[in-house]
Amino acid sequence: MTYRKIAQGNWTLVENENGATLGYAEASGVTLIEEDGFAFKDLNKNGVLDPYEDWRLPIDERIEDLVSKLSIEQIAGLMLYSRHQTVAKNDNHFVQMFSGTYDGKTLNDYTGSLSNLTDQQKEFLKKDHIRHVLLTIVDSPQIAAEWTNNIQAMAESLDLGIPVNISSDPRHSTSADTEFNAGAGGDISKWPEQLGLAATFDPALVKQFGEIASKEYRALGITTALSPQIDLATEPRWMRFSGTFGEGVKLVTALAKAYCDGFQTTQNGKNGWGLESVNAMVKHWPGGGSGEAGRDGHYGYGKYAVYPGNNFNEHLQPFLHGAFELEDGTQKASAVMPYYTISYNQDQKNHENVGNGFSEFIINDLLRKKYEYDGVVCTDWSITADAVELDQFIGGKSWGVQDLTVEERHYKALAAGVDQFGGNNEIEPVLAAYELGVLKHGEKVMQERFRISARRLLKNIFQTGVFENPYLRPEQSEKIVGNPEFMAAGYNAQQKSLVLLKNKNRLLPLQKQINVYIPKQKIGKSADWFGNIQPACEKNPVSSAVVEKYFQVVDTPEQAEVALVFLESPKTVGYSREDNGNGYLPISLQYSSYTAILARKKSLAGTNRSYLGKSNQAANNKDLETILALKNEYPHLPIIVSLTMKNPTIVKEFEPFVEAIIADFGVQTQAILSVLSGDFTPSGLLPFQMPADMETVEQQKEDVPLDMKCYKDELGHTYDFGYGMDFEKQIEDKRANYRN
Repeated sequence: MTYRKIAQGNWTLVENENGATLGYAEASGVTLIEEDGFAFKDLNKNGVLDPYEDWRLPIDERIEDLVSKLSIEQIAGLMLYSRHQTVAKNDNHFVQMFSGTYDGKTLNDYTGSLSNLTDQQKEFLKKDHIRHVLLTIVDSPQIAAEWTNNIQAMAESLDLGIPVNISSDPRHSTSADTEFNAGAGGDISKWPEQLGLAATFDPALVKQFGEIASKEYRALGITTALSPQIDLATEPRWMRFSGTFGEGVKLVTALAKAYCDGFQTTQNGKNGWGLESVNAMVKHWPGGGSGEAGRDGHYGYGKYAVYPGNNFNEHLQPFLHGAFELEDGTQKASAVMPYYTISYNQDQKNHENVGNGFSEFIINDLLRKKYEYDGVVCTDWSITADAVELDQFIGGKSWGVQDLTVEERHYKALAAGVDQFGGNNEIEPVLAAYELGVLKHGEKVMQERFRISARRLLKNIFQTGVFENPYLRPEQSEKIVGNPEFMAAGYNAQQKSLVLLKNKNRLLPLQKQINVYIPKQKIGKSADWFGNIQPACEKNPVSSAVVEKYFQVVDTPEQAEVALVFLESPKTVGYSREDNGNGYLPISLQYSSYTAILARKKSLAGTNRSYLGKSNQAANNKDLETILALKNEYPHLPIIVSLTMKNPTIVKEFEPFVEAIIADFGVQTQAILSVLSGDFTPSGLLPFQMPADMETVEQQKEDVPLDMKCYKDELGHTYDFGYGMDFEKQIEDKRANYRN
C-alpha cells in the first residue's frame, strides 16, 4: 500500500504516494478501493473502480463514463444553478432575503452552527439533484469551510457522489472605514472595484488579483467565479458601469485575459489546472453595456441594448481576444453568462428580439458555431421566471418571451444553446422542457442534447480537482483568507487605482496634521437596487478616527486650513411610477436638476420610452450646494473633492470652485488619505471619458466607446480616457498604448 489515511474532523484525507490526494466523509457511505497500491474513492458505492473514479485517466474519459451513468433527472439537476445562499446571521437585507430554515426554525430563532445545511439546501441537493450552488455572505472563513465540508459530505452520500461546484459573485470589495494594518489579516483581502482595477491600466496587477483571489476562493470552497464583467461600458449612465473594466476595447480585452489567467491557471502541465484554480464565468455575452439611455436589463424598463452606431461586433472583442484567448494553459474562460438584455435588431437569422439567453442566433449561431466556444453557457439569474413590475428588481426577467410558459422558456433556452439556468432551484420545468423536446425531436435527440450539456458542466467540476478532494481544513482556511500578504497587495492596488484629476497650485500633497474641515453628506430620498426606499439622511462621509491618523479634523471652516469634501457620483433613477407620462425619466450624471431637451423624440427599441423634455435631479444634489456655499462663504479656503465614481460624472458644476479633485472607484478611506498626505504618489488613469455636460451624454451613441466631448478644466486639462496626474503634471507613459 502506497497511501495513508489521516483523520480530519468529519472527513478523511488520503495521501497517495506519487498520486492524487483524496478526501471523503466516511459518514457519506463512500469507501476506498485499492488498485496497484493506490487508493480511489468508490463514489457510487458499487465496490468497483469505475473509470470516472480513476484519477489516473484523462478527464474526457472520466466524464464520458459518468455521463453514461447519469439519468435525465440527474442531468437536469446539473443544469440548475441555485439561488443565492447565505452562511451568515446579521441584519443585512441580503441575508434576510435569502436565508433558509434549520429544522423548521427561522434564522432568527436558530441557535445552532451556521455551518449546518438549511432545510432548503438539503432538499435541493436530494430532490432536485442540484450540484451548482451560489454562495454569498459568510460569517467567517472557518464557518464557510465547515459549511463547505457539510454540503460536500451530503452530496457525496447521494447518487453518484458528484461534488458541489460552489460559486461566488465578486467578494473583494472594500469597506471605506476599515483600516489596513500590515501585520493583521482579515475576512478577505480588500481590492478596488473592477473599474478601479482598470484605472491601474496594469494587466500584471489584475492577474495578481486573480491569483490571490483564487487562493482565497478555494480556501472558502469556491470553485467558480461569476466574473469578470467584461462588457464594454460604452454607455456612461449604465448602473453596472463600476463593475466593468471601462470603455476602451484594448484595455478591457487585455484585463479580461489577465483576470481569467489569474483565476484559472495555477500550475504548469495538466493544461494549467491545479488545486488552486477557479473557473471564470465571463459576463455578459454579447455585451450589456449599451442599454438604451443607460437603463439596465435587471428591470423591465431597461430590457433593450441598442446599437445606433452599428458597433455590435466591437462589444465581442473582450470575449474573443481576451477571455477566449488566454495566454496561459487553460486556454479560455470556463463559462459564459449572457446578459438579460434584448440585443435589439441584431438577430440576422431569425430576426427575433428576445433576451440573449433565449436567442438561438446570439448563442448557437455566434458563440457556439461562428466563434467555436464549447464551454458552459449559464443564463443570468431568473430569466425563466415570470416578469413583474417594470421597476422591480426581484422577479423574473423573461424579456421577449413573456407570453411563453415557464416550461417553454426553459426549452427555448436549451434550444438556443444554454447549458444551465441561473437562480433556478426547481427541477420540474427542466424535465418538462425535456418532454417538449421529445415531442418535437424524439427521445434520442433530447438525450444527446442533455448529455452535451452534462459533459460541459462536469468538466468544470473535474478540472478543479474536487472529485478527488472537495474538503477543507477550516483552520487552514482562516490562515489563507485575508492573510497579511494578500491584504497588503489589495491595499497597494487600491492606492494605484486612485486618479488625481486636478491639483491647482500644487496644493497636494498636504502637510500631515494640518487642520481639515470635512462637511457632512446630505442625501435625499432614494431607492437601492432592490427598490427599497432609502430615507433622506445627513451623515459623516468618513470616520474621523481614520482621518486623524493623517490630519487634524476641525468642527468649522473657520478653524480649517483646507476643506475636504467627499462626494459620490450623482444618484438618479430613470423610471418613476409617480411620473404622469410613461414613467421614463432622464438618468442624469450631474447633481443639479437636469432637463432632457436633446433626448430622442422616439426611443430606438420597443414602445416609445422617450423622456424628452422631462427633468430629474440627483438624490445627493445637496453635496453640490455644500461646495458652492463653502466657496461663497470662505473664498480663500482651499477645497479638495474626493469623488467616488460609479459612473462618469459631470464635474463642471463644481470643478472651477475647488483646488483639487481625486477620484476613486471603491477603496478604503485610508488609501485616499495616503495619497492626499503624500505617502503615495497617484498613478491611476481614467478608464473612461468624463463628459463635458449632459448634452454630450445625450448625443453620444450607446454602443460606441470614446465618442464624447470631454470636460476641460480651468487649468486646460482634458478629462479623457487615459488621463491622470501625479502631483506635478499629467502622466504620460507607455500605458497610453491602450488608447483606441
